[in-house]
Amino acid sequence: MKTVNDIDQYIAGFPEETQALLQQIRAAIRKMAPAAEEKISYGIPTFALNGNLVHFAGYKHHIGFYPAPSGIKAFEKELSVYKNSKGAVQFPLDQPLPISLINKIVKFRVKESQEKNTSRHTSAPGELFASLAAPARRALESKGIRTVQQLSKFSEADILALHGMGKSSLPKLRNALKEKGLSFKGE
Repeated sequence: MKTVNDIDQYIAGFPEETQALLQQIRAAIRKMAPAAEEKISYGIPTFALNGNLVHFAGYKHHIGFYPAPSGIKAFEKELSVYKNSKGAVQFPLDQPLPISLINKIVKFRVKESQEKNTSRHTSAPGELFASLAAPARRALESKGIRTVQQLSKFSEADILALHGMGKSSLPKLRNALKEKGLSFKGE
């Protein structure tokens, strides 16, 4: 499959029947992880929340679902009826998707992600951007930005120009600003 930029474009590259299943799994994930960011990672649809949460992909005979090894392990009994491996499960195209099981797995992964993020980022003084990926945090620190008040003195374009800062960090930064009644410079 050619390189794609977003999930809609990815799904559009499949036959209609497969597209319908891909949209079902996407909707199920979105319902259970509404705060997660949609993106393409490793060439496949990905939902990220404090790092990659789950991935899914279309294939000729199945839908691949990748909830990390912990997601497979936690539901190994329920997943035993499907072909699976350490970090992946295959849902055949000729069977209905197990949406309630997918919901449970995603809910588990969201909780796991939140717990991991809380334990990894207990807020040290000035550590207001704990939910950002390490490269983005380093980018802000290298510019001397340690508070949302300092952040508000920069435009989104200024921040995106920093080495290590990606577009996926902007919603988190906007939220941090909004919580303090602030916004990016020029907004």
